[in-house]
Amino acid sequence: MHAFDVLGDPIRRRILELLADDGEQPSGAIAATIREEFRVSPAAVSQHLRVLRECGFVTVRPAGARRLYTVDSDPLREVDMWLNQFRSFWNQHFDSLATELKRGERQRRIDSYTAGERPTSTRATDPQSS
Repeated sequence: MHAFDVLGDPIRRRILELLADDGEQPSGAIAATIREEFRVSPAAVSQHLRVLRECGFVTVRPAGARRLYTVDSDPLREVDMWLNQFRSFWNQHFDSLATELKRGERQRRIDSYTAGERPTSTRATDPQSS
């Protein structure tokens, strides 16, 4: 299964998010969260965990009667490397957005100054010093 097929499923993405946010987790805790959020059966959660495991996105280790899951970042690095070729497209858009935001901020200052308003500061002021 291709990495994007694995990541294309919202339940598998959510499992990865849980593991990324909270680190190593027992399968029972993952299953409880997923069952609550997605209203799926325990068997369905097990199937998603199996797909993630077989495709290398998670690793599992036994700890007594529990199975502890963690994210394996290698497949995510491969996805990141593939996406890297497209970053220039959205970085240009973010750079343009930043420029437009600065331009708008500057124009608001100019407009408020020409309207005779007192320029506002982004710093907090002490009400007792007024």
